[in-house]
Amino acid sequence: MTRRVKTRQEQRQRLEWRNWGRTVSVRPERVEAPRSLPELQRLVASAAGAGQRVKAVGAGHSFTGIAEAPGLLLDLAQLQGLLGVDTARGQVRLLAGTRLHRIPGLLAPYGLAMPNLGDIDRQSIAGAVSTGTHGTGAAFGGLATQVAGLTLVQPDGGLLTLDASDPLLPAAALSLGALGVIAEVTLQCVPAFVLRAEERSEPLAGVLEELTERVLGTDHFEFYWFPHTDRAATKSNTRLAGSVPRRPLPPLGRWVDESLLSNTVFRAACAAGTLAPAVVPAVNRAAARLLGGRDYADFAPKVFTQRRTVRFREMEYGLPADLLPAAFEALQTLLKKNRWRISFPVEVRWAAADDRWLSTAYGRDTAYIAVHRYYREDPAEYFGAVEEVMLAHGGRPHWGKLHGLDAAALEQRYPRFRDFLALRDRLDPGRVFANPYLDRVLGP
Repeated sequence: MTRRVKTRQEQRQRLEWRNWGRTVSVRPERVEAPRSLPELQRLVASAAGAGQRVKAVGAGHSFTGIAEAPGLLLDLAQLQGLLGVDTARGQVRLLAGTRLHRIPGLLAPYGLAMPNLGDIDRQSIAGAVSTGTHGTGAAFGGLATQVAGLTLVQPDGGLLTLDASDPLLPAAALSLGALGVIAEVTLQCVPAFVLRAEERSEPLAGVLEELTERVLGTDHFEFYWFPHTDRAATKSNTRLAGSVPRRPLPPLGRWVDESLLSNTVFRAACAAGTLAPAVVPAVNRAAARLLGGRDYADFAPKVFTQRRTVRFREMEYGLPADLLPAAFEALQTLLKKNRWRISFPVEVRWAAADDRWLSTAYGRDTAYIAVHRYYREDPAEYFGAVEEVMLAHGGRPHWGKLHGLDAAALEQRYPRFRDFLALRDRLDPGRVFANPYLDRVLGP
């Protein structure tokens, strides 16, 4: 009996896709990895014509099901690179699948940089802007505010191109993948710059007492609080001209802090805490004192981002900045009342108000509180209780991180929510780009 050899397409069908956080897995009906814009257009049009739902995926760094693709999964890993540079405007055009960690190298020959970054750079540029990825800094918006133009593939395979003057750009720049498949992104860049970093382990009470001055007086300020301790790890980054002499971390020191301590040792501590929760407070106290005590200066991407290999689950809420102290105090009270042993620190960051319709910072200066759990631990009880605190303080959930809200609840929190739904009805009436997560947060 002759055994039939499966075709390449058959081999790529029914493969399981999982996100980085291992919170989502799906077996798509079909997987394709287009190598060009025309091929991407043909695949979208063909799937839509066959009544198949379509989702594009980047690096899979969202914890929610926003990239879940039961129908056609479009892997954009082959669509990476720089398409063009407008040096007069300081703008660059990138293919949608370009990973954030590749962008600094692409911009360096032109003396340009992205204005701000988060602390992880494994995401694709399209995925990062579509989910509301952000860094920190009271005067700086999230990554979607850097978008000066977009090209989206529509259900019929046609292209919708928007520039900075288009009234639809504030909707499309952060659109959850609901308005089309992003094919190209134009970013508004700035001249390359150096960041001077000061990292400290400090008493939490002192950080909270001086919080307003530090947030407003520092270009990029954030802190991490280790539950079961009275200490915070603070990070203060100051922007300097790109010509300023750098003082980078020595390779060994960076490896010890970011690979050995922050990843290898921390992973072992998380695993130990899962098996024996009673050890968590002592481990956290040790970690809170070890992290910090670094002063260095380097090109911005090397300071903004760090390598993270410990797998976790995360929930993050954006709050009106002036409510951060009250929300943080309520979170501390919540943890004191319960017997949870939380090994991951709580992360607190800031962003400026922006005009992106579905941005957590739409129309208001924003502070963020992010909570995490090791991926082998069940986060439901902890996250559920923290979510109640965040909602009581005007919180809006990060679209790429775990939360429990649906369209009815979200409509009350986003002033342009109905406008976005109307635009979605116009651009994707057949819901080609929908999936179970979007059905929940935007409605069917």
